[in-house]
Amino acid sequence: MAKESIEQSNPKQEMSFFEHIEVLRWHFFRAFIAVAIAACVIFLYHKQIFDTVLFGLLDDDFPTYRLLCYLSQQSSFLEGLCMQGINVTIQNVDVAGQFAAATKLSILGGLIVTFPYVFWEFWRFVKPGLHDVEVQKSSTVIFWSSLLFLIGCLFGYFIMAPFSIGFLSTFTLSDKVENQLNLANYISFLNTSVLACGIVFELPIISYFLSKVGLLTPEFMRSHRKEAVVANLILSAIVTPGDVSSQLIVALPIFILYEVSIFISARVNKHHVQEWT
Repeated sequence: MAKESIEQSNPKQEMSFFEHIEVLRWHFFRAFIAVAIAACVIFLYHKQIFDTVLFGLLDDDFPTYRLLCYLSQQSSFLEGLCMQGINVTIQNVDVAGQFAAATKLSILGGLIVTFPYVFWEFWRFVKPGLHDVEVQKSSTVIFWSSLLFLIGCLFGYFIMAPFSIGFLSTFTLSDKVENQLNLANYISFLNTSVLACGIVFELPIISYFLSKVGLLTPEFMRSHRKEAVVANLILSAIVTPGDVSSQLIVALPIFILYEVSIFISARVNKHHVQEWT
């Protein structure tokens, strides 16, 4: 209850470093409890989730494959998009491999499900240090950060993962080598793809906060636009089969996010200039 007394005494009062640490510790604790509860619920239904979600993208009737094949039939430019299910064998070679995979899935799923609350706890810690005007203008940050994170996770699952796993699992050095995926490696790769895309889609929110504290400017982002474009194209070429249309599907959202981030950074910096003049 010490934390409550610290926060309620005077939210605008200057606190010592250790009081800040105490408050932050309680925010982390509540966020951890929320993730743990969601993870336990997901663990109870891990078999259904594995069959329908994690292993679902290996089947021919996965929504992404059906949509890509439909688009490839509508245009000759998109004819290389059609993908079939990933025909690989997933094996477990560890005694506790399946239990560990279920645990990792539960933790990641719990983090994704409770992300709005986790971010809200972070926002509650940062909020007292902002001016009233800044709080009012940033009141929708939780909604937008949660929405962008969810869209990023969906992009990672429905777009990034099928392209990358489909390409990498069928790439062979020789016909004498058969690809058999390890369960732990498959789960880790899928989790990384989904979570990484969720974080990448937070780029506008990250640029907002960095611009607020003066660590990022639109001039810096514009001057490094070419490097960002090249890095994006290289990443798209790595995770896709190699045709132009599939590369554009993966690269285009990140292009848009980068440009939106420049716009946000410019608005924040313009507001700061107006305050100082």
